[in-house]
Amino acid sequence: MGLNIREIIPRKEIQISELTGKTVCVDAFNILYQFLSTVRQMDGTPLMDNKKRVTSHLSGLFYRNLNLLEQGIKLVYVFDGEPPALKLKTHEKRQDFRNVAKEKYNSAKQDEDFSGMKRYGSQLIRLTDEMIEESKELLEAMGIPVIQAPSEGEAEAAYLAQIKQEVYASISQDYDSLLFGTPRLIQNLTSSKRKKTFSGWIETSLELIELNAVLNLLEINLDQLICLGILVGTDYNPKGIPGIGQKKALQIVQKYKQPILIFESVEEQMLGLPEEDRFDWKEIFELFHNHNVKDAEFEFQKINEQKIKEILITEHDFSESRVEKQLERLRKIEEKGKQKGLGEWF
Repeated sequence: MGLNIREIIPRKEIQISELTGKTVCVDAFNILYQFLSTVRQMDGTPLMDNKKRVTSHLSGLFYRNLNLLEQGIKLVYVFDGEPPALKLKTHEKRQDFRNVAKEKYNSAKQDEDFSGMKRYGSQLIRLTDEMIEESKELLEAMGIPVIQAPSEGEAEAAYLAQIKQEVYASISQDYDSLLFGTPRLIQNLTSSKRKKTFSGWIETSLELIELNAVLNLLEINLDQLICLGILVGTDYNPKGIPGIGQKKALQIVQKYKQPILIFESVEEQMLGLPEEDRFDWKEIFELFHNHNVKDAEFEFQKINEQKIKEILITEHDFSESRVEKQLERLRKIEEKGKQKGLGEWF
């Protein structure tokens, strides 16, 4: 789900080469869900091994991260910890969403509607503990650091981008990262170059969103941006306030400025919400401001080829020849890194 404020947010298209040599913190769950929903077969089912275990996430992590590593981008994956109690409603709504999608998928399957099967199949995704653990193992085997966040991975990635000079940006498809205060948010880094929409295929470009540019253009501060997000709907109040979209929320925030006055102005609409959709804006506001985060350390390790083969080939039936070909690319990346590191001493 996540916050949707795309229409009012300034962004600029950048080239992948602009990230060469930079360290970025990846919101792991966000990207894993992306791989699970997009790396699929024609009938909408995910990639699976001979034991019918899903491997779409492993395929995405291995092949797409390889492309980024070749560009000299230093990736750090940040995984979710214990979710805030406020997010339970979001989990419940996601399950309801999956139940509806399952019915639609079965109907499309009965009608041999492959387009519908692919569309609804991608909505049935669920990230299991087993998927999370093997994702961490594969990343570490590829030399990519893994950080376990105390709570939301997105908040931790945003925090590290704020406090660590070596972290250039956080990577996520969700705009909530801005509310958590990331100075820079990069979208579409791990996406395929083309994606299919209801209106056809479109090109996806790498986009950089800078928090200061957002606040300056919208003429608001971070507190007001958080309020704007709550009005529209975040992971902690998915429905937001009915009738208030991105542009109207911006008008309200610009007019009333102070959080208390902003929410007093929409008190009637909030009271009209169904019981299950009501929320305490102060609680959500506080959560964005004082999330459970830590100053995590990380370092880039050597590539463990044997572990990669064990996970992909032995355990999950990936093509040995194809994996071997990618490992050759990894060796070149590692060698290039060693040569550069040596050169920095002179």
